[in-house]
Amino acid sequence: MQVAVWDTYVTKKDGSIMHFDIIVPENIKDAAVIYNYGLEYLATKGQQGQTLTATECQFCHIETIRPQWKDAIIVKGYYIYEMENCHS
Repeated sequence: MQVAVWDTYVTKKDGSIMHFDIIVPENIKDAAVIYNYGLEYLATKGQQGQTLTATECQFCHIETIRPQWKDAIIVKGYYIYEMENCHS
């Protein structure tokens, strides 16, 4: 299975920048769907209300799914790969 990786940088409520990837099946091309996945994730981190648009989130590349992503993609439709400032 191939997945699309959307590189995302969101300004947190404290002013720091969260960096994470939103990983979805490659056939999902509607940016609004991807942004909604990102907003769901932000809510789990206490960052609801933060801006997530094309400025913060852009398609990066296609790659082969990694085993650790598969279950989340099957259940939720996406996987979040946390990179920087994603923990409270």
